[in-house]
Amino acid sequence: MKLSTICYIERENQYLMLHRIKKANDVHHGKWIGLGGKMEPGETPEECIIREVREESGLSIHAPTLKGILTFPRFKDEEDWYVFLFVARNFSGEITDSSEGVLQWVDKGELENLNLWEGDRLFLRWMEQDHFFSGKITYEKGNLIDSSVIFHL
Repeated sequence: MKLSTICYIERENQYLMLHRIKKANDVHHGKWIGLGGKMEPGETPEECIIREVREESGLSIHAPTLKGILTFPRFKDEEDWYVFLFVARNFSGEITDSSEGVLQWVDKGELENLNLWEGDRLFLRWMEQDHFFSGKITYEKGNLIDSSVIFHL
């Protein structure tokens, strides 16, 4: 089981997106995703996402909001991935080059035109809701085969 985080940094109806094109053997190669990564031992999800955003972008996020938890059964190497999904609207610093890809502010209305994971298209809509959610997204050989979500009121 892998524990991970992802954050969509928001400004003026845009998200900061990472086009994953720089790392060899990257499961996300060619995809546009939010920023984040694997949790280190002893880290809280909040500590992890603050560290990962700083490492990947140079930005410091403040008070990220936990929007949901995602379960990805057998996502990579037959391991289940559990991902804590955050949104950050309060940040400081200057964007730096990322070793993982190219960072770009993207209008929310243009996200559908990007090379996203099919499941990301789902949870990007889920996180626009005013309720916390738990989602499950199942892929087989990179193809979306099932999804479900529960919103907590």
